[in-house]
Amino acid sequence: MSDLTDLAVVIPTLNAAPHLAMTLAALPRVAHVIVVDGGSTDDTAQIAAAHGAHLVSAPPGRGRQLAAGAATAASPWLLFLHADTQLDAAAWAAARRHLAEPAGPDRAGVFHLRLDDPAWPARLLEIGVKLRVAALALPYGDQGLLISRRLYDAVGGFAPLPLMEDVDLVRRLGRGRLTSLRGTATTSAERWRRRGWLRQTLTNLRCLSLYLAGVAPERIARIYGR
Repeated sequence: MSDLTDLAVVIPTLNAAPHLAMTLAALPRVAHVIVVDGGSTDDTAQIAAAHGAHLVSAPPGRGRQLAAGAATAASPWLLFLHADTQLDAAAWAAARRHLAEPAGPDRAGVFHLRLDDPAWPARLLEIGVKLRVAALALPYGDQGLLISRRLYDAVGGFAPLPLMEDVDLVRRLGRGRLTSLRGTATTSAERWRRRGWLRQTLTNLRCLSLYLAGVAPERIARIYGR
């Protein structure tokens, strides 16, 4: 089984202090941890420095930030991870296996989503995500994305979008170059708790539908509230 010395972890942030420390502390030893900040006014930069991460500044917007982080990384493998998302031991083991597989560089891996809330709507939402990935091959960024530099460059990397940057990239990858890996990406359910489970879920569905219908991501971002 491969180690993770060929892997760079890229984490975009914007006022991510409430979650970033836990996410960074949960990382195993990797080649490079890059925190790409979009102009935080909280303690994000100090937390990144305290955990030995390389801090990069970029214009706000997750697509721009992720692209900047990938451009900074020199490793042959990239893991894009949200600041409020942590992989469990099974996911890291699956990542090591993926890096060691001869065909691994030709396929991007995503993990199973779990929300950090015991409420029953969280379990329903997780089932919905599994169905979306199975039916449409559309994982979101909060599931993590493990991808070789070669494949990332071949599909053009992240576009500088304010929203839907994850959907844009996985659509360019296509079903044949995506694989679901064992293990769980546990993500904060804060935005569902804050906005309401039904309201946030319907907002997400509306934004995805608008994007697939060809509406500009800038307009969708305003609808989403970003």
